[in-house]
Amino acid sequence: MSTIAAARRTWIGLPGRGHGRRDETVLAAGVLAAVARDAGAAGPVGTSGTHGVAGPDGLEVVLGNAAGHGGNVARRAALAGLGARVPGLTVDRQCASGLAAVAVGAALVDAGQAGAVLAGGVESASRAPARSHDGCAYVRSSFAPPPWADPEAGEAADRLARERDVPRERQHRYATASHRRVRAARTAGRFSGEVVAGGPTRDEHARDLAAAVLDRLPGAFATDGSVTAASAAPAADGAAAVVLVPDGVPGLRLRAVVTTAGDPAMPLLAPVEAVRAACRRGGVTVDDLAAVELVEAFAVQALCVADDLGIDPADPRWNPDGGALGYGHPFGASGAVAVVRLFARLMDGGAPAGSLGVAAVAGTGGLGVALLAEVVR
Repeated sequence: MSTIAAARRTWIGLPGRGHGRRDETVLAAGVLAAVARDAGAAGPVGTSGTHGVAGPDGLEVVLGNAAGHGGNVARRAALAGLGARVPGLTVDRQCASGLAAVAVGAALVDAGQAGAVLAGGVESASRAPARSHDGCAYVRSSFAPPPWADPEAGEAADRLARERDVPRERQHRYATASHRRVRAARTAGRFSGEVVAGGPTRDEHARDLAAAVLDRLPGAFATDGSVTAASAAPAADGAAAVVLVPDGVPGLRLRAVVTTAGDPAMPLLAPVEAVRAACRRGGVTVDDLAAVELVEAFAVQALCVADDLGIDPADPRWNPDGGALGYGHPFGASGAVAVVRLFARLMDGGAPAGSLGVAAVAGTGGLGVALLAEVVR
């Protein structure tokens, strides 16, 4: 399997704020250029790889994007950040797009179709276009045709909370902890090595959630719902990318990358089977993992996925520096952000060789994607 040799992300911005004037091309181009420089300094991607011949021995860009303007954002970002001779491919698995792009990039490297791949995702909630079909405006496309259920994400989260009896108080405790962990990690400098300059100077959503304010919040998606604005990750702006190269260099060696599909009526639990399948394919168990990074679309989702995997959400292996609830959810980039965070925790955090970690995300329509990686020093 291929190896992740470097990983970078932007700070994550709220719509209309720090990244508000930066479109997907600009957001992604800065990350691609930075991560290529990082890997080039370490050897896997040199000057000729970064700006040179495309094709079987050259460089490729694969980016996830969920709600953008279209037009192959990966190619646009490659042109803006790397030059004319680097091809680009854009992947859409909705919220799983960024992690799916890493899976596609790994497959290209493993098949010998690229010498190195810059893979990740980008999203700009600030600049997401309005859409229409036959003159009727709509917010999102359908992700499951009749007779399949096609719930809104918030509707699915409220249903999950009801069926699993997860009260809003427990959801709020988890969300509060995510915000607190993001702020603590930033203060301690644990994000400094992974972020690139430009836009905001911090993850803008993270803040102190006051209990008195949480108590007054109404249901965000239904008047009788338990999911609130505090326990749902907000749409955000951001980009993230990793460098994938053939095995044989220090980094995170991929042991398995798995996509699973299930009932679109319960999309938020899809990461459970994806993580289990990745562990099976890698010949390990969840107990063997040193680190888990789950994209926290909703607090109830994170709690139920942790419960089903047999991990205490307070376990230091589980999102110890917070997650999307604390820093925001740039849909097409969030899966890649989880991989960047996994890389930072294990490689920059000094985990010993052989340590294992998982990044996982749910995609609308009942999709789950999980990546299992091993530290190589």
